[in-house]
Amino acid sequence: MTQNLEGRATEEQNLLLLLNKENMGKRIAYLFLTFLILDLKAIFSIEQANANIYSSIVDKMIIESQNDTLPYHRLSYMCDVFGPRLSGSENLEKTLIWMLDEMKKDGFANVRADSVKVPHWVRKYEKCELVYPRNADIPVFALGGTISTPKGGIEAEVITVKSFDELESRKGEVKGKIVVYNFPYEGYGKGVQYRFHGAHRAAKYGAVATLIRSISPNVSRNVHTGMMTYADSVIKIPHAAISPEDAMLLERLISYGITPKLRLNIDAETLPDATSFNLIGEITGEEYPDEIIAVGGHTDSWDAGTGAHDNAGGCIVTWEAVRLIKKIGLKPKRTIRIVQWTNEENGVRGGNTYRDMHKDENHVLMFEHDSGIFPPKSVRFTGPEKILEFIKTFDPLFKKFGNVDVTNGGGGVDIGPMMKLGIPGMNIGTDDAGKYFYYHHNHSDTVDKVKKEDLNSCIAIIAAAIYLYSELPSEMLSK
Repeated sequence: MTQNLEGRATEEQNLLLLLNKENMGKRIAYLFLTFLILDLKAIFSIEQANANIYSSIVDKMIIESQNDTLPYHRLSYMCDVFGPRLSGSENLEKTLIWMLDEMKKDGFANVRADSVKVPHWVRKYEKCELVYPRNADIPVFALGGTISTPKGGIEAEVITVKSFDELESRKGEVKGKIVVYNFPYEGYGKGVQYRFHGAHRAAKYGAVATLIRSISPNVSRNVHTGMMTYADSVIKIPHAAISPEDAMLLERLISYGITPKLRLNIDAETLPDATSFNLIGEITGEEYPDEIIAVGGHTDSWDAGTGAHDNAGGCIVTWEAVRLIKKIGLKPKRTIRIVQWTNEENGVRGGNTYRDMHKDENHVLMFEHDSGIFPPKSVRFTGPEKILEFIKTFDPLFKKFGNVDVTNGGGGVDIGPMMKLGIPGMNIGTDDAGKYFYYHHNHSDTVDKVKKEDLNSCIAIIAAAIYLYSELPSEMLSK
């Protein structure tokens, strides 16, 4: 009997324990759901508060930018009057003098020019001809930093490869030939490796020159230039770009059992470093003047077209975004500094020099625009998660510009040196509909490819992004 009572008591205790566990689980679930709802309410309340506080400001930015004709005039003037702006060129330095004068006219504080030593490579002459099995001109664009061909040029048979792996597997066929990299276009990031490293990778197997298929989805016999590099331990050979059509032609000829022959003549020179400048102007912060938001683009371009999308447009939209903030009478809490960096294309000397000169100042954000002038599609940020999440509360404001999302992954070449020190980075992603690399680093990159409405939209959203960032609570940016 006693054993039965004890057994029954144990069963009852176990049942109560089980019920308590179930209740505890329900309580935990209830509490979790309650906190989740409160958290969501907090987020929605912050979004609503931000929308209420800043909505009229963003609306005013949009209206003012849409009605402003000066930005497009400045872009056109910069491209048409000064032309392409390769580092070390007279064109670039004339551009910088004009920009500095205009920034002073705009009434920015502390307008100045920081001296930067930049590389000075000069393109003089280039010609490529098919000499077998027939005679034909092959449009060619020497790549930035290449050496010249020997006097009189190079005449040699061609071997085409689609990848470095194929080059490696056929290295015994390379000696004495011109290697043509006819890789499929699968995005700029995949193609640029052949521009950067194609020469020294082929030179170590005895190639006399290298040509790459231009890195572009556009098949129009238009050639694209860009920076290349050599390896110190490998003999230097000439390196240039041809059109996608001609790279494919050479491969087809080989498929017929014909070994084509080219004559290549390049005259280029690397001169001693030249003096250039980073340009700076500011709106001084009202509450935290020592906390700096640096925003800009790069003033240099390749010696092709007039560098409208890459990157006169980036300079204009960042410059004009800061002018827009000033024009409508806003007083940002933090200092907003325009920085127009020099020498992004073939050295990043502007970005590196800015870091060296200003790394001890209290930067809270680095912003760069270098993705072409097209409709905005994203605000991209790299930095602490808490800041990213707070920026996302401005989403209703950014939606005024269309289907714009706040995402991770902000950055840029010029701001990279500062970001490596731990400074957050931001940029605006654009919807180029696949067109940016039609114009990139070639003769088509002219101001007529830029739409005024896209330019003004980029100005307004950049103004909104950097102004809203300047308004972040101080504890959000504390280190």
